[in-house]
Amino acid sequence: MSRTHVLLDLDGTLSHSEPGILRSLQWAFEQEGFPVPTEAEVRSVIGPPLEIGLPSIGVPDDALERVINTYRSRYETTGAFENTLYDGILEMLDSMSAQGLSLSIATAKPEKTAHPILDYFDIAHRFEVRAGATMTSERRTKAQVIAYALDGLGIYGHPDLEEMVIMVGDRDHDVVGAMHHGIPCIGVTWGYGSIEELLGSGAVALADTPAEVAELVAQPYRLRSS
Repeated sequence: MSRTHVLLDLDGTLSHSEPGILRSLQWAFEQEGFPVPTEAEVRSVIGPPLEIGLPSIGVPDDALERVINTYRSRYETTGAFENTLYDGILEMLDSMSAQGLSLSIATAKPEKTAHPILDYFDIAHRFEVRAGATMTSERRTKAQVIAYALDGLGIYGHPDLEEMVIMVGDRDHDVVGAMHHGIPCIGVTWGYGSIEELLGSGAVALADTPAEVAELVAQPYRLRSS
């Protein structure tokens, strides 16, 4: 079978969301009485759910909910839109659509903020499914989001997912979440994860530009364990 579907991450893959996340997190830390994180520390937690990353930059477990809620109070109204599409993204989406590929979003960002961002960029209509996390525990990990996307596409559990579907993302959780379903992942090097992180987690290829993604998605890949 040939490739039919592409799942795309949002933060660090389609959009440069760091400015809004940085300002909102620094503000939340200050409001809640924690040392303000550096740009590098914030960058290290962009992508996975915040409850996974924030303990690594100084938020104790018993303060996670409070800090995240304070962060969201700024991010949902302001920070989400301190955000730009990377150069070449629209052309990349056009190229993949022209190849006849079905495009969908699979982001660990909650849908409550992901959907308005896609609308803000006027690209929501380009995606067959726009899957994100929930604000509650039922759908938080990347593997859970991808399962939700596959179900929405009507292909969850299909025996040929490895050939049909490919993930594109910038962090190790994109790669690991895709591999959980037997799906290969292309890592993009312009986002928030390092080359070492992407290759170490099992990315089947790396793209240095959006144009390279459009060339790589149709190629056949085999997961390392296959």
